[in-house]
Amino acid sequence: MSEQPRVFASLDELRAAVGEQLGWTDWLEIDQKRVDLFAEATGDHQWIHIDPQRAAAGPFGTTIAHGFLTLSLIPALTPLLFRVEGVKMGINYGVNKVRFPATVPVGSRLRATAVVAEVTEAGGGVQLVTRVTIEREGGDKPVCVAETVARFYI
Repeated sequence: MSEQPRVFASLDELRAAVGEQLGWTDWLEIDQKRVDLFAEATGDHQWIHIDPQRAAAGPFGTTIAHGFLTLSLIPALTPLLFRVEGVKMGINYGVNKVRFPATVPVGSRLRATAVVAEVTEAGGGVQLVTRVTIEREGGDKPVCVAETVARFYI
């Protein structure tokens, strides 16, 4: 079971946490329904994602999740790791770098961790860069590594 989310009561507490790892989330199973719904939402209907019969004979032996599906889990996973209080608004400002070092076979269980990489003044608020790593249970490499950028305003 994951730890409780780290609560930063102020932007000063967030600044002081640069370099800290923020624990791990619980495991999340990636089923075929989630993959199919993502394919529908994005228009990416490549057979390695949505055709279990054809994919069984393919390079991975099963269907795999879209890399961007894995990336899209970050907004659902990071609030399980931390939250920032005492701000009027927080926004997703972007992603600096994303890599998908390993595939996510359907039926895999994933979890995430994050490191507070950088906190700087920007755009009238504070910009947070977080290094998020998503791993697959039993995997030897992460399935997604991303530097996410958020801004918080007080």
